[in-house]
Parts: sequence; C-alpha cells; structure tokens
Amino acid sequence: MDHARLADLLFPNVTRTPEDIEALYPPRQLPEGAKVTRFAPSPTGFVHFGGLFPTTIGERLAHQSGGVFYLRIEDTDAKREVEGAAEGLIRTLEHYGIHFDEGAVIGEDGKICDRGIYGPYRQSQRGPIYHVYAKQLVALGKAYPVFTTKEELEAMNAVDKKAEIKAKDWHEDQTAQREAMLRAREITIEEVEKNLAEGNPFVLRILADGDPEKKVPFTDLIKGKLEIPENDEDFVLLKSDGIPTYHFAHAVDDHLMGTTHVIRGEEWLPSLAKHIMLFRYLGFRMPKYMHIAQIMRLDENGNKKKLSKRDMGANMDDYSRMGYAPACVCEYIMTLLNSNYEEWHMQNPDKPYTDFPFNIKKMSNSGCLFDFDKLNDVSKNVISRMSAEEVTALVTAWAKEYDPAFGEQLAKDPAFTTAIFAIGRGGKKPRKDLATWADAKPYMGFFFDPAQTDAYPEQFSSEDIKAALVGFLGGYDPADEMNAWFDKIKAVAREIGYADDMKAYKADPSAFRGSIADVSMFLRVAVTGKLNAPDLYTVMQILGKDETVRRVQSMIDRL
Repeated sequence: MDHARLADLLFPNVTRTPEDIEALYPPRQLPEGAKVTRFAPSPTGFVHFGGLFPTTIGERLAHQSGGVFYLRIEDTDAKREVEGAAEGLIRTLEHYGIHFDEGAVIGEDGKICDRGIYGPYRQSQRGPIYHVYAKQLVALGKAYPVFTTKEELEAMNAVDKKAEIKAKDWHEDQTAQREAMLRAREITIEEVEKNLAEGNPFVLRILADGDPEKKVPFTDLIKGKLEIPENDEDFVLLKSDGIPTYHFAHAVDDHLMGTTHVIRGEEWLPSLAKHIMLFRYLGFRMPKYMHIAQIMRLDENGNKKKLSKRDMGANMDDYSRMGYAPACVCEYIMTLLNSNYEEWHMQNPDKPYTDFPFNIKKMSNSGCLFDFDKLNDVSKNVISRMSAEEVTALVTAWAKEYDPAFGEQLAKDPAFTTAIFAIGRGGKKPRKDLATWADAKPYMGFFFDPAQTDAYPEQFSSEDIKAALVGFLGGYDPADEMNAWFDKIKAVAREIGYADDMKAYKADPSAFRGSIADVSMFLRVAVTGKLNAPDLYTVMQILGKDETVRRVQSMIDRL
C-alpha cells in the first residue's frame, strides 16, 4: 500500500508537519535536574481526595527541583463534560495551596484561559495538532483507518451492548475481535476512496507490532522494575469524530509540553504497553512514570476497600463543609505520601510542610489507608501551632458561610474572640482542642451562651456545691493574680471540709468530703456550663467580673 497517499486521503487538510509543530514548542530552558510535571484531569464533577494525591506529588517534585508544574485539561469526551467543573477544580486546588506555574487558569472574566507558551492547555482545542501526528503515523505505515457505514452505525446503536457481552463467551468474543482486527488491516486504497466518497466515518487504529509472548522491561519510579507483555492490540488513536483517545493525546501533549514525570494511578498500568509502543512509533522520549497505589479505607468489617466517590471524605468539598483547614488536609496527605514525614516534622515543628524534602523512594507501593482519626490528630497539631489571630480569622470566615449566626457572634468583637482562642496557645505544650472549625462552637460557645449546662456528678450534694459557690463570690476579686485567686478557692475548700491539697486527699480520701479539684469543678460548671473547659482563671478574666458573678449567682439560685 502507498502509505503516503493513504495519509493524504485521510487527512487532506493537514498541511503542517511534525517539524512545524515542534518549532512551536521549543525545549524548556531549566536547571539540570528540574522536573516538569502536570495534573491532567478530566473534570466531570467534584475533586476527589485521590486527585489531591498526584497533584501534591507533581507540585512537590516540580517546585523542589526548580521545575515547572502545569495544569492540562483533558476534556476530549464531550459526553462526560460537566459545565463549570474545570473552573471548580482549579478553585478547589487553589484552596488547598496547589498553584500551577502555567496551564489552564481562570481569567478575570471567570472563564478558563491559558497561561504559558505550551498551550492550548485544553485538549479539546488541540485537535489540529493531533491530526498532524496521526497523519505522520499513517504515512509511516503504523496506523490505518477502520470505516463504519451508516447502516452499521445504526445497527450498533440499536444493540444492548451490556446484554450482548453477557451472552457471549469471553474467549469467543476475544477471538472474533482479533479476527476482525486482522481483516481491517487489509483495507485497500480503493476501499478507502469508496468509503470516503460515501461519507462513512472512520476511526484510526495503531498497527501493533508486539508479541504478547515477549516482555518489555520497564522501570516505574514507585513499582520498581517491571516486565510488561508487548502490545498486540490495534487500539484506537482517533475516534470517528476526529477526537483523540487518552493514549494518543497524552503522548503528543507530554512530549510537546516537555513533561519529564507522569504521576497517575496504578489502574493505568495495563495500558503501559500501549504507551511504550506509541512513544516508540512517534519517536518521542518517554517521560518517567510513577504509578501510585489506590487510596484505601476500612469498611465496617475492618476490610480494606477502595475509597470510592460515594464515601465520606472522597469529595474535597466535604472538607470545607466539615471545617477542616486546608493546611491540615495538606499535611495529612504528606503523612500518607512519605513514611518519614512525621519524623521530619517532630524535628522541625515550626516549619511548613512545603519545606519537607519529598522523596519518591519513601512512597508506599501497596496503597495508603485513609483514616479520619489520623486526619483529626494531624489537624489538631496544625491548628495548635497557629496564632490566635489566625484561628480567629479562619473560624470566623468558615462560620459566616456554614453557621451564620455563630459567625456573627465571632465577628461582633474580634478582640474578645481572639482572647478566647489565645487560651493555652503557644509554648511547648499548646492546647489541642480543635480538629476542625466546626469544633469551635462546642469548645467556646459558652462564652456567648451558657444555657447548655452539664449536670454535676450525683455524689456531690447541692448544699456543698452551693456553699462553695457562695464562698467563692464572697472573696472574688478579678484583680487577683492567678496564685491569689487559687489560694482563695483553696480556702473555700477548707471551709466546707474539702481537701485543699491533692496529696493529702489521695493519702486519706475518707478524711475529707472531697478535694480542691471538686471545688474547681463546681465553679467550672457554674461559669462555663461544662465539666471540661479551658483554664478557668483565664475564662473568668475574659468574661469579666460582672458576667462571672452573674453566672455563679444564677447557678446558686438554681440550686
């Protein structure tokens, strides 16, 4: 067959050559060792937690090495495209500190536009580029068309494909497909001309030269050394509407955009042989591949399952609603990505996670386990290191969106709110009360509304509690320093027969009606409504004398 003539018949309007295209995409001028990575999603809805994994890896590898991290939108499947999904994806990733050096960005008009010279960065706008390379493959005898008549299309659309597949024997179906593929390879120029004249659409398939009995050695940066059966499938390069498949488009784009490292899920491993063949046919140098393991969760029986899009925590929007700070989620991801992150963080407690030297070799190849308990522990640590001013601003912003009434309370007096969040903050052992911003209301809501009151333990009589509260009010002076304040509480304890020293109480509990800890609890419930609350002295200082006295007196009246 005259392959050059076939190429001209199939692509009569393609006049540019691969050399012309290459001239538009010059090699990147970057420092030695710099990595060029990308995030290339097909936005069809919300951003999955699993999507933040390869994004974080790509961002870290690029920016730690002085390279480039870019965003490419793979939107060639119009049927799956969701309006606004790409814009939502960019905003979500930005919320979690993922910033792209170039690629698809949101312009001032709120719509997607390009930043950088290697675009367009939306595959739906790169059709002419793919056709240049498709024509080249045909001219080299490495691709061929498969036509479908209108009648055949109608018959195919009328068939229930799922029912057909179930009815067939799998091996029989595979054999039939193989035979059909071999027949399609024998198409003649005359048959091509006839089909084109009749307006029949075609898909373009690669002409595979692989032998599945032979293995191709391959080194994956996470999975290690692999042996992959050669590809013998004539897979589709261009669909009948001229749109490329993922296999073809990503090879062309990664080459032209200078991608050095591709990070993707391990579910793409079965396609690797196709990609190796495609890069070889096109004469492109393959980027290095990292196939990351799936994110797992434990089901109700303790078995590991893939984190599906229906699971809580899969949708990144869930984290905003639940009140997780982006920095907490990002740091949690680092604990999953690198086994030595927590050790590094203990040695560098004041450094941001972006200072951590991310290492591919420290990644697990068996899958990470998603765990809300672990996320909450990480989150508490991160928030405990934030300043009171930062926490105030972030909690207030969250509450205004998700709990407006509470948000108004927080914003009414920022200095008052900041003083609350300053309790126990700083020092070597800061308080760790908050895992999410949603925890703020249960933690400090009593400053605004003490209506919710924990019950006093039943073993204490109301007479003892009342006597302790009355005694406290008798000597309360907000000008007292903490030691003087506590000495007065000790005195109240002695007056009602409670031990003012815990050592003495532990040595002989029967000698006392209770301890100084119990008297402090009586006060705590009266002032805060809670059995457990932040430092009581500081709470009283923030509330002020009038409000403190009012609350204690209110409890006395109720008793």
